[in-house]
Amino acid sequence: MALTKLDVARETKLTREALWRKRLAMETKCLRRRRADDKSAAYHEGPRIKLSRALLKMVGLFAKGTRNANSPVFRELTFGFATLPAAFDGFRILHLSDFHFDDRPGFVEAMAGVIEGVAADLCVLTGDYRFNRQTPCRSVYAGMRKLLSSLTVRDGILAILGNNDMSDCIPSFRAMGIRMLVNERFELARNGQSIWFAGVDDPHEFHCDSLPHAVEAIPPGAFTILLAHSPEIIPQAAEHGIDLYLCGHTHGGQVCLPRIGPLYLNARCARTYAAGVWRYGNLQGFTTTGIGASTFPVRFNCPPEAAILTLRQT
Repeated sequence: MALTKLDVARETKLTREALWRKRLAMETKCLRRRRADDKSAAYHEGPRIKLSRALLKMVGLFAKGTRNANSPVFRELTFGFATLPAAFDGFRILHLSDFHFDDRPGFVEAMAGVIEGVAADLCVLTGDYRFNRQTPCRSVYAGMRKLLSSLTVRDGILAILGNNDMSDCIPSFRAMGIRMLVNERFELARNGQSIWFAGVDDPHEFHCDSLPHAVEAIPPGAFTILLAHSPEIIPQAAEHGIDLYLCGHTHGGQVCLPRIGPLYLNARCARTYAAGVWRYGNLQGFTTTGIGASTFPVRFNCPPEAAILTLRQT
């Protein structure tokens, strides 16, 4: 028996609610995952991280790596589309990701300095505002307020959740004027023309993303930009006719060796899509190296970045 529109709407609502309940259950499990004898919320470094930190200090590179991690660069990129509405020719998007606002001296100031005075039409944030999920969000909110005070944007801010984020940040972000997209879409109109933004929940660890829900009300053929935390749903995005895919998560490897490249990218996709500008058939994409650092705050041959993406009608 064919489903009516009302049946489909109910099914979609239930499915979205089920995904949200799944995320909340996983968050609870994450918060309980502590050592039985641990009475604090401190982050525990594993043996590999401790060894890496000790080796870098031994050879005198740890301080340099920390300075690198606090020295973000500014990138300007242009993407051309035959399908872009004329009203959005020259549209500028400031893309920021992977902040990891946990206490790190000098980071917030460096981040604010690189974006201050940069004019954009829209800012998009693709997740990972914190690193240690066991701690309160005070440093996250303080860092985000500093970020917002440095931004100059015409059409506001869109954001999604990453694999290190908990849902408790959503009300506070919304109170700051940030529009959160959790398997949802957003239409931006100019002069009678529109572009659409679809934002999915984290596809890397929580697996609560639903691209079908995010694009369900977007008109067929409409120019659509997908915000996803990681580059791991590229084939699905291409199948759904996404025009531009924006993500982060990988940090570009964070530590890259000359001629060898990143030692570790932490993404279930080809390395081609794990950093920088890429193409997948007709789908164009950009995986930012992120503006922060996680695990331990060093970077080599992979600077943190803020990026302005200019859309052009070709």
